[in-house]
Amino acid sequence: MGEKANSDFYSKSQSAQAGQDGEFGCSLQELRSLMELRGTEALLKIQEDYGSTEGLCRRLKTSPTEGLPGVVTDAAKRIETYGKNFIPPKKPKTFLQLVWEALQDVTLIILEFAALISLGLSFYQPPGQESDLCGKVSGGAEDEGEAEAGWIEGVAILLSVVCVVLVTAFNDWSKEKQFRGLQSRIEQEQKFTVIRGGQVIQIPVADILVGDIAQVKYGDLLPADGVLIQGNDLKIDESSLTGESDHVRKAVDRDPMLLSGTHVMEGSGRMVVTAVGVNSQTGIIFTLLGAGGEEEEEQKERKGKRQNGSMENSQIKVKKHEGAAAMEMEPLKSAEGGDSDDKEKRKANVSKKEKSVLQGKLTKLAVQIGKAGLVMSAITVIILVLYFAIENFVLESRPWLPECTPVYIQYFVKFFIIGVTVLVVAVPEGLPLAVTISLAYSVKKMMKDNNLVRHLDACETMGNATAICSDKTGTLTTNRMTVVQAYLADVHYKEVPKPESLPTKTLDILVNAIAINCAYTTKILPPDKEGGLPKQVGNKTECGLLGFVLDLGRDYQPVRNQIPEEKLYKVYTFNSVRKSMSTVIRLADGSFRTYCKGASEIILKKCSRILDKSGEPRAFRPRDRDDMVKKVIEPMACDGLRTICVAYRDFPADPEPDWDNENDILSNLTAICVVGIEDPVRPEVPEAIRKCQRAGITVRMVTGDNINTARAIAIKCGIIHPGEDFLCIDGKEFNRRIRNQKGEVEQERIDKLWPKLRVLARSSPTDKHTLVKGIIDSTLVDQRQVVAVTGDGTNDGPALKKADVGFAMGIAGTDVAKEASDIILTDDNFSSIVKAVMWGRNVYDSISKFLQFQLTVNVVAVIVAFTGACITQDSPLKAVQMLWVNLIMDTFASLALATEPPTESLLLRKPYGRNNPLISLTMMKNILGHGLYQLSIIFTLLFVGEQIFDMDNGRNAPLHSPPSEHYTVIFNTFVMMQLFNEINARKIHGERNVFDGIFRNPIFCSIVLGTFAIQVVIVQFGGKPFSCSPLDLEKWMWCVFLGLGELVWGQVIATIPNSRLNFLKGAGQLTYKEEVPEEELNDEEEEIDHGERELRRGQILWFRGLSRIQTQMEVVNTFKSGTPLQGPLRRQSSSASQGHDVPHVCSPSHIRVVNAFRSSLYDSLEKPESRTSIHSFMTHPEFRIEDSQPHLPLIDHAHTLEGSGLKRISSQPSSPSKNNNTADSGINLTIDTSKSAASSSPSSPLHSVETSL
Repeated sequence: MGEKANSDFYSKSQSAQAGQDGEFGCSLQELRSLMELRGTEALLKIQEDYGSTEGLCRRLKTSPTEGLPGVVTDAAKRIETYGKNFIPPKKPKTFLQLVWEALQDVTLIILEFAALISLGLSFYQPPGQESDLCGKVSGGAEDEGEAEAGWIEGVAILLSVVCVVLVTAFNDWSKEKQFRGLQSRIEQEQKFTVIRGGQVIQIPVADILVGDIAQVKYGDLLPADGVLIQGNDLKIDESSLTGESDHVRKAVDRDPMLLSGTHVMEGSGRMVVTAVGVNSQTGIIFTLLGAGGEEEEEQKERKGKRQNGSMENSQIKVKKHEGAAAMEMEPLKSAEGGDSDDKEKRKANVSKKEKSVLQGKLTKLAVQIGKAGLVMSAITVIILVLYFAIENFVLESRPWLPECTPVYIQYFVKFFIIGVTVLVVAVPEGLPLAVTISLAYSVKKMMKDNNLVRHLDACETMGNATAICSDKTGTLTTNRMTVVQAYLADVHYKEVPKPESLPTKTLDILVNAIAINCAYTTKILPPDKEGGLPKQVGNKTECGLLGFVLDLGRDYQPVRNQIPEEKLYKVYTFNSVRKSMSTVIRLADGSFRTYCKGASEIILKKCSRILDKSGEPRAFRPRDRDDMVKKVIEPMACDGLRTICVAYRDFPADPEPDWDNENDILSNLTAICVVGIEDPVRPEVPEAIRKCQRAGITVRMVTGDNINTARAIAIKCGIIHPGEDFLCIDGKEFNRRIRNQKGEVEQERIDKLWPKLRVLARSSPTDKHTLVKGIIDSTLVDQRQVVAVTGDGTNDGPALKKADVGFAMGIAGTDVAKEASDIILTDDNFSSIVKAVMWGRNVYDSISKFLQFQLTVNVVAVIVAFTGACITQDSPLKAVQMLWVNLIMDTFASLALATEPPTESLLLRKPYGRNNPLISLTMMKNILGHGLYQLSIIFTLLFVGEQIFDMDNGRNAPLHSPPSEHYTVIFNTFVMMQLFNEINARKIHGERNVFDGIFRNPIFCSIVLGTFAIQVVIVQFGGKPFSCSPLDLEKWMWCVFLGLGELVWGQVIATIPNSRLNFLKGAGQLTYKEEVPEEELNDEEEEIDHGERELRRGQILWFRGLSRIQTQMEVVNTFKSGTPLQGPLRRQSSSASQGHDVPHVCSPSHIRVVNAFRSSLYDSLEKPESRTSIHSFMTHPEFRIEDSQPHLPLIDHAHTLEGSGLKRISSQPSSPSKNNNTADSGINLTIDTSKSAASSSPSSPLHSVETSL
């Protein structure tokens, strides 16, 4: 469909263009073919056809400086000629398609099949039915009218199937609709800066026209194709179109072609838009892919996800397109990837990262339950058939008569239906429904809490988060920068100085340096409301500097008018490597001047002079610089200020410097001033961080600011508290500690660092990515860490992608960051992350509540159906009744329990771990406890119910007999117990008050009451289809009373302490082992080492296991023989250097055997010595802490036992053994109580105290 829409669109544009060519100087076709060229070809083409880019602008009737006039008629003409910047999305699935999909469910197909057979056979009246020869088949309470009603059961099953299908389809449909709404909201919010009528304005991406002059800057995702007309140091990541991961340098005289869907990685510039919508390069690809069907679409999405914004994609396979497609595609190499309008990419089912934790656990659980159900149902059918056959053909020795065959078949069909019913009840098809409802509900509500969720599963993963790595600027702080201190003309001013106290010369240079060397898109506008603060537009640090100029009583605009952007000679834009920005201008006499600003410690290193109090330059030696750092920069930083240095340098006109040699240009500068910029902490952040810490989440600050500023802000936020044992380090120190001599990052080294790390300052994007990856891959703690990361810059892309949940800033964030993220914070506020945690935990809890409820019903229903069928040959719960129970359980319960609103109490517990079982001990206790209660009630009713209530016995009823009161009471009681148990299921942590907050959830109340009402109708008026016979008031009261017993029983269960129930633990850990640690091995090449490391670690664990067994055997043998301890003491010898004299009593044979055993094992493993040990603390001098306690290595050195090896051990410092994984360092062999060795004792290197406060 999408393709058809596109081609219509196409033909319209083409026909329109024919009549319109006269209007503009370029046809649509001409521009399309121009955009397919690259580099020098494109330059030649522009020169041949248009003379220059100005010529192109003239032909498109636009001005390079003023832009389009912005007149409505002109816009309409342009849309008519060149089309609109909109790519028609794929049509959503219709409701009927969704119904069809829901019908594909295997269990439903089996049911439909059974129902149809049942229907067909009920209409077939076999001739032999009257004879007695067919045995107990047609005796009993059957009359003609009842026999006619045999079809009802089949129809009822079909009806309930229709019901389930419609509910599922409606859910999917509303989810899709919601998602599209979300998507269109994301798209409407996407705006782009263009110049119209000389004014710089932001317009929605869809309103961009051919001929518009668009301003592109660092971090933008280009929304249309265009030709560069002015650029500063522009670099583009075109990997989404070409698959090449290198950044492409763009310049007016080199390669001016900019393509939609590509990312600006550096620099800024202006382009004239030449193609929009389906005519842009991305649009063309979409038109081609429209034909490719869904599979291709999904593949493309997946690839696009992987490529886009990721800087590590090394090999991307090129898809082959046939015929015309291949021709069109040639210039682009590969058709996959990021597209400007992100239409398809934001599909919920893009497989981003691994499956979410919860989904993994649920899938596993559903499969296990399904298998169990299948086995039970098969056994049920087999037992019923055997029972029937043995009774009729063996015990009563009746012959099989041809005329009886249909009757027997009818019986077998009935057995089959009972079996299928058991399966239907056992399979929890409500699980996906519950997850979907819960997530959709949460996502909708999270919008109100300023969380725009892009990937549904992120919402639930967030509930498991154990660590948050947050940016400082804008997330923890307000991102309203103001200069509050300055060092100017040899004086350190604690507040903004008065202009008259400064030398005019210095002031002039300063104003010029700031006005020219800040992006011209950065401005300070008058406030929106009277008395409000002035509006800061653009880069906030630059806004702070421009504000400083205004505070000094000057204006930056006249300077900019005098030197407009196109007169700037060369711009070195800010990037994360330079940490500075420089602009070169040509002065009136032909000489050049470079203005430079950036992080103060970096710029001051490049300064050789500084302006003194009269405004003249004087020498600035390294000693002066150290003084300045001590007396000016550190005090500013300790007040939590970001320090920026502004400097300049003059160059002669002749010879012209080599502008590409950046290091030369940015040396020998003259410092003008150092300013301290304050960015106040957001008032709500300290409280939010306290909540996180209370919830068991560690907050770490990762910032580009210097360490003193970062520490001051971290203390204000409450990330670090005085007196605690933590680390605040900068990027340099971080890299020194995590890399080995070869400069490779080692997981073991990261493991020693991250648990205490709280602040990482002056960090590069790579540091952030390394830290996140290191924490995620760590095996130091039992639970795999779940890491959330916030980021706003383009450079945060890799870290956001790597994290389990990436938060991008909605206001300050660049398109690239948003693209790589899972959740967008629409208010850029850290406290919104806490809301996300709360919602995430709520999702997890909702699913757990639903599981607890559903599994109780499953267990009971399956056992009842199974036992009942085997003993009475007929399930006490009929197929249709089972389906109704299934509907209550699945659809209604998932609605009721999945929409519980979150409470603050969710933040009072620690996160569930990745490997924690889905079904906790308390839940297991509840499931089994309530199951026990329900089973005992039902079996009592089944076997002695008719005597208690004085009614007809319903057991052993023949085929087509009318519904009995007896079985109706059982069915009714069963449903009542489920209803009241649903109230119990609202609490899963063993709370007593199950009614707490029940009225805050109107959906829950209405569903419970609604189900009750429908149950009354079914029992009283359901009749034959539901196999129900109406009950009188007394029996109803009994049913409700037995149901109410659930609530009382719930209190009894709550009093049983969990500690008594350790035997249940195994049962709760259905989903214990998760296949996560191997991460995404095929994601990036570098990750393969990680896989190898896993393998090696597996070997090591295996050796360690052997070693432990060996040690224990040696201990046992020693005790048996009564000789002094050998092996264990030998293991202690590593600590002999500390002065513990240990007698080496070793029988040579002992060593020989052990050696032979080991040497064969170690052949396959590199010698432990050559592996860098996890415990290589000792390689760093600052970690050397004399250890007073002996360590017991858990795997001894094979090679140290050979020959003179024993001496070698004793000469080693006390390092725990090689290959010993810190995770296991808590396992000790206590040989002698006085010398119990705990390798992570407070005095051990693990506890080396380094507090930076």
